[in-house]
Amino acid sequence: MNRKHFLSSIIASTTLLPALKSLAKSTENEGSSFRIPPYLKPGDIIGITSPAGYITLEQIQPSVLQIQNWGFNIKIGDTIGKRDFTYGGTDDERLKDFQQMLDDPKVNAILCARGGYGFVRIIDKLDFAAFRKNPKWIIGFSDITVLHCHLAKNYGIASIHSKMCNSFPDDWSKAEPIQVETILSIKNAFVGQQLNYSALANLNNKLGKAEGILVGGNLSIIETLAGSDSDLDTKGKILFIEDTGEYLYSIDRMLWNLKRSGKLKNLKGLIIGGFKVKPDDIGEEFGKTIYEIVLEKVREYNYPIAFDFPVGHQRNNFALKCGAHHILEVLQTGSTLKSMS
Repeated sequence: MNRKHFLSSIIASTTLLPALKSLAKSTENEGSSFRIPPYLKPGDIIGITSPAGYITLEQIQPSVLQIQNWGFNIKIGDTIGKRDFTYGGTDDERLKDFQQMLDDPKVNAILCARGGYGFVRIIDKLDFAAFRKNPKWIIGFSDITVLHCHLAKNYGIASIHSKMCNSFPDDWSKAEPIQVETILSIKNAFVGQQLNYSALANLNNKLGKAEGILVGGNLSIIETLAGSDSDLDTKGKILFIEDTGEYLYSIDRMLWNLKRSGKLKNLKGLIIGGFKVKPDDIGEEFGKTIYEIVLEKVREYNYPIAFDFPVGHQRNNFALKCGAHHILEVLQTGSTLKSMS
């Protein structure tokens, strides 16, 4: 090889190296399975932090007492009780607190105290190097969908979509059965019990059976992450979505985004959780139900669809393991979702 060709090869390799590294990162999770963090055992430490909205120490006490009653220890993060307007501290404070939880080898799981808004402001500054070497369960939903999608996209590490500290009952003995069941499902998820949920039959369901990795979360969050480093890859997955406080036309628009970006095309199955719809303004009625809005987007696809599943901004919001293998079965008698890892 002459000197000119040799130098050209070196330059080309140097130019391609960053792109290859980026490609390796983005395709790390494209295999058939995600990494499952170690399940918890009594005595393990669960860190509580607030990477999004503001919450007080008093407000998390019911969750602290209950988790301790289950036999686990608690580490309370510095963001609990801090406030910067709607946030649980400034961006720097929330970033520092969450990073410390990620890096601390003594913390076996991270429970986000509440949702709200704010995770997207810090996600790109987090360093997941230590976390990738020693994964741990990260737990939460709503705004925490940012993290579920980011972990799925970049690292292929499973996480738990569930209620958070602000949903634990003040008095366990007086809590409604559904509240107790959903809170217990969080424990069942992080100790490694098989999760098996069912939903009532719905005439809008599309019957069938699917097996695959479960991904998803809050619809509006998933939509706003499109094109970013946290963009959710749904190909070959079972997708679940939920939302709250949105107009029907907004839900329609977001689902068009998912369809046009290919996120609904190659699914194994689709789960529609709770959708608390904001009433139409008088004279601005949209004219379609949530069922019609969804079915319009997926009519040409051949995979099972389960409506009214017990996940979302509602009391019957059960813990789901994002990134774990599941079996979805939709029958005339109802639908079931079973975790296999």
